[in-house]
Amino acid sequence: MTTQNTNYTISEDLIIKYNKLNEKKKELEKELDELKKVFHIYFDHLVGQNEKGEVTVNNYKLQRQIRKSEKLHEEKTVNRLTQLNMTDLIHHVPKPDEEKVKSAIMLGLLSEEDLEGCLIKSASQAIVVKTLKA
Repeated sequence: MTTQNTNYTISEDLIIKYNKLNEKKKELEKELDELKKVFHIYFDHLVGQNEKGEVTVNNYKLQRQIRKSEKLHEEKTVNRLTQLNMTDLIHHVPKPDEEKVKSAIMLGLLSEEDLEGCLIKSASQAIVVKTLKA
């Protein structure tokens, strides 16, 4: 099925098919999560936690990869750099305080027109199928 078709008729069969596939997807994701847990427990015992490893079974090689990342704790790092008089290593980024801006609008100190073009609006789409009882 392609989305290039210009006939966008929605039928009961199409909704049923979508719903069944979505249920299968959820079941598969749950089953995959369970298998991943088993594999991680196996590798934890084989090579240790957060260690990469691999095992070969017949024609299959199962590998566990470890992706590591480091990130500075913002508040602690800013405090430490301030203590060390290294404030030039700190970004000073002015950000609007959304709560205060909304309060100022509610109090009439600021109008929505004053902020025209500043508000970013977004929307997301979701498909939900519910079975109706006859």
